[in-house]
Amino acid sequence: MPLARASWFTVVGVCAIAAVSFAVSGYTGYTIVLVAVGLAAAVNLLPPP
Repeated sequence: MPLARASWFTVVGVCAIAAVSFAVSGYTGYTIVLVAVGLAAAVNLLPPP
């Protein structure tokens, strides 16, 4: 696995963990932002057309 792809997986994973953590704590706004950032990072994991 190339380093660039591994780093995107790391970003998506960190965003997912943080989003769940903030959701449990009751911070809805931060949760939505973290989910959006995670989805934006996940776009880089899609196969090229």
